[in-house]
Amino acid sequence: IHNDPYRGGAHLPEHVVIKPVYYDGELFGYVSNIAHMVEIGGMAVGGFAATATEVYQEGLRLPPVWLMREGEYNQDVWRVIMANHRAPRYSWGDLHAMMASLNVAEQRVHEVLDQHGVERIERISDELMDYAERWMRNELRSIPDGDYTFEDFMEDSRDPPVRDWIRVAVVVDDGSLLVDFTGSDPQGPHVVNCTYGVTASAVYNAIFQLVDDDIPHNEGAYRPITVVAPPGTVTNVVEPAPSVGGNTETHPRLWSIVLGALSKAVPELVAASTGGTACNFLFGGVHPDTGRYYVHYHFDGVGWGGRASADGNSHQVVPNGNCPTTPVEIFETRYPFLERSYHLRKDSGGAGTHRGGLGSERILEVCAPSITMSALFDRMISRPWGLFGGEGGEPSRLLIKRAESTEFVTFREAFGTLSNSRVANIELCEGDQVMLCSPGGGGYGEPRQRAVENVLTDVREGMVSKQSAHNIYGVEIRNHPDGGLYVDDDTTRTLRQELETPDPKTLPSQSTELPTIDTSYVPQ
Repeated sequence: IHNDPYRGGAHLPEHVVIKPVYYDGELFGYVSNIAHMVEIGGMAVGGFAATATEVYQEGLRLPPVWLMREGEYNQDVWRVIMANHRAPRYSWGDLHAMMASLNVAEQRVHEVLDQHGVERIERISDELMDYAERWMRNELRSIPDGDYTFEDFMEDSRDPPVRDWIRVAVVVDDGSLLVDFTGSDPQGPHVVNCTYGVTASAVYNAIFQLVDDDIPHNEGAYRPITVVAPPGTVTNVVEPAPSVGGNTETHPRLWSIVLGALSKAVPELVAASTGGTACNFLFGGVHPDTGRYYVHYHFDGVGWGGRASADGNSHQVVPNGNCPTTPVEIFETRYPFLERSYHLRKDSGGAGTHRGGLGSERILEVCAPSITMSALFDRMISRPWGLFGGEGGEPSRLLIKRAESTEFVTFREAFGTLSNSRVANIELCEGDQVMLCSPGGGGYGEPRQRAVENVLTDVREGMVSKQSAHNIYGVEIRNHPDGGLYVDDDTTRTLRQELETPDPKTLPSQSTELPTIDTSYVPQ
């Protein structure tokens, strides 16, 4: 087992278990599983020390050590883990589930080897990787050769805001890619640094959005792609800088940055920026009903960016995620919170010919004497960018209403925190309410080229307000005397004629400017 970010790992909560597979007395290979453990010790409950300045504050760091040895528990390592995690029963269950998966994997490898033999499987594996490489190179040849650049930043909602810039140069050359992050800012004493593995996986993730997804995801598919990330930068962290936010926050930003760079090469394949934050919300305490310590890691979906052929999806997990959000029923039955409201944020998707997806708003009320919480958000001071005239999505928000108050305020206003987007070890009291607002995705194309009937549908479904339909899309929507809504065609025609816009069919080829990164501060 190991979870060391500096030894090929991701962020500290991700634990890797590895088991050798022997066949006929010879080592054939390894099976492994990497999984996020919700509680790993450290300065903050839930494994996300959002205000950490060094890795030692983030949690228990394990170099590669034996968890099991010749079928027996390595008791010393187990004792160390259980003594340092706040909810050891969670960790015990997680680790045994991971080990069980390796036993199943080992069994299935044996079944394949029994059926086909070692020599044939090794030959097939080599051929499959070579096949994936040829397929990937052929796909990449459809991207015009050239040098493409882009930049965006990670942010900390302080006053004034703090930004860490990430810069990329993508070189496309006859079926191969060089993705170079040289020029990105140095790593900092904050948690949005990321490991080289996270950076590389974000690049692969982005490229797989542009090519045939049936390409086998193996080493061969990655051979044509070279990723350069200088050590000691925000894209390749070195000890002792922290990196717990690298997976959830920096990965989706890198994903969007790579697609932003390639937007001039293949505008028909890319999308505008996603919301780009997992809206990490961590909490724990002693449950008033059971007297036992609990801990939970919650994250929300964001709006995805609009694209050439469709609107962005609403309230969907970040591009590197694979989990749904916690259902309301689970939230309220397992943890002392009451969900006062939970809905999509009207007008949060960036306007465009194809609108960005919507973010969500959730209000949680504390139903216990005390809950300790931490949170890590991004995209709170800048809007997820749009493409080709599309507007940016609404930024995220994290607000608190104390039990004795009547209004929601920022955490800086309520608790004096340095940041509104990175807070740790905040004690919530019974009756307090927390508002979590996830960002919307960027829009694609000029808003006034959006089909009128689509704008009407958006207003009917509560996605877009009538005011935005008028001011941004140039569509006048009125209430019908008999109920319902209708489009005032004459007023709409006049509104849309006030601003000349290009033919949407020629929009991508005519729009050669890179997206504009909004660096203005969004008041909280």
